Amino acid sequence: MNGGSLRLRLLAGTLAWIVLAVAVAGWGLRALFLEHITQQLQAQLLLQLDQLSAAVDWAPGTGVTVAPMAGDARLQQPLSGLYWQVDEGGARPRAAVARSRSLWDQALTLPPPPAQYPAAGHGVLHLHDAQGHALLAVARPLQLPEPAAPPLRLVVAGDEALLAEPLQRFTRLLLTALAMLALGLAVAVALQLHFALQPLKLLRQRLAAVRSGEAAQLSGDFPQELQPLVGEFNHVLRENADMVQRARTQAGNLAHAVHTPLAILANAAQQDASPLAQQVREQVELARRQVDWHLARARAAAAVRATGLRTPVLGPMRSLLRTMARLHVERGVVFELAPQARDGAFRGEAQDLYELLGNLLDNAGKWARTRVVLDVQPAGGELCFTVDDDGPGIAEAERERMFQRGVQGDERRPGSGLGLDIVRTLTETYGGSVQALASPLGGLRMRLCLPAADGAAPGAGG
Repeated sequence: MNGGSLRLRLLAGTLAWIVLAVAVAGWGLRALFLEHITQQLQAQLLLQLDQLSAAVDWAPGTGVTVAPMAGDARLQQPLSGLYWQVDEGGARPRAAVARSRSLWDQALTLPPPPAQYPAAGHGVLHLHDAQGHALLAVARPLQLPEPAAPPLRLVVAGDEALLAEPLQRFTRLLLTALAMLALGLAVAVALQLHFALQPLKLLRQRLAAVRSGEAAQLSGDFPQELQPLVGEFNHVLRENADMVQRARTQAGNLAHAVHTPLAILANAAQQDASPLAQQVREQVELARRQVDWHLARARAAAAVRATGLRTPVLGPMRSLLRTMARLHVERGVVFELAPQARDGAFRGEAQDLYELLGNLLDNAGKWARTRVVLDVQPAGGELCFTVDDDGPGIAEAERERMFQRGVQGDERRPGSGLGLDIVRTLTETYGGSVQALASPLGGLRMRLCLPAADGAAPGAGG
């Protein structure tokens, strides 16, 4: 069975077993109680049979007589449900030679006597009276000591309806008790499942904290059954962190190894004004940008594989605005943070955020006349940055082309045409998007959307 709630599956299975167990227990208890009251009725009939045996007499000429008995008053009440009867056997058998007043003018139809009665001296019969009511009866043979006395069969019978009232009363009480028991067990099972599954909820919260960057490892007091799983998770997290760290170290080593000879070449070319030196300077700058582009891709790919990355955005944004203001101070361009900017956290490396926003702000500063505005807003699990300038803007047909590698909007402006290509590559690596739009300031708007760290609580920024 796939999907669904583990809690509901466990609860449904347990409740099914509770209902089955309670139903079987109810059926068994009712059967035991019915057997008990049946035996009680049979014991009462045997008591009446003993009294009847003591009261029966026989005399020549008068036949069978029964002395008055101090027994159950129902024996004197017509059709009361409690009866006795005496049958005469021998050569000339006669039925109902004596009977209780409760039988009135009726007689019990008895089966032929058995060849031998049980060792207890009496047998149990199931009969029906003239009205069709089921009767439970006990029968006993009796041989009086008189020489000519015929063999007798004594029968005492009781209506089985006498069992119905106590059985119904017991059934009602039993159903009430079992319903309360089932309800109590269901509540106990629900509470037990609630507390038993709490560690899984804690584990989910700790995983969310790791994913959002609030924690580097799973921590908490987990049951012994979950400790191996938590240990494996933490081992994987450590391995992942080590892998990312090795990737960062290798990228840094590569950057240092490549930039050092490039810096030497650039310094040597600066000392010469020949066309060859100029070409060397241009190629060194292009090589630097190419190295930066590839290293940025490798670093971003490693960061995407990492867990726990969380970079607040307002601090880097303010820092970049101050840096860009100093970089473009000669042109008098003002870099502003939008008053409505809201704080949040980027699920990625701070260095990559600097790289992305730095390229966009630098590009806007080159084209702006007087003003560049940076804003950030949360949007459905992402943080969307907008960089607006009041420059001349770009025709809609040319906006997609500007992201192509090596393309510059104006060859007279400084740059290699790799900045926006790096922005798009890094953005796509993180699963985000970047697009060029018309700005409300009259120039170009660059809209950059990046994944937000889970648990980031946006608030007003200034």
